[in-house]
Amino acid sequence: MKRRNEYSLKEVIEQLIKAYRMEAKLDETQLIGSWEKVVGGIFAKHTEHLSIKNKILFVKMDSAVLRSELVMARSKLVEMLNKESGKKVIEDIVFR
Repeated sequence: MKRRNEYSLKEVIEQLIKAYRMEAKLDETQLIGSWEKVVGGIFAKHTEHLSIKNKILFVKMDSAVLRSELVMARSKLVEMLNKESGKKVIEDIVFR
């Protein structure tokens, strides 16, 4: 028989995430983690830095040619990254 004050570890972690308002940051981290899966190994290999601020993904790349390719597919990338995350985490991508 379960007592009233007993919770599963999953329930406790979910409550902590909500209490500390960490959902958005976790979603952003998950989206950044899915970058290689969405764009592929070649593009990910030439990606130097990823960050998200105000629902905009900032991507720094070391290849101008690959950066140009991704700029042309920006709207599709936004859609694919959000789909992979299961939520609308970003609205746009800026390539540097």
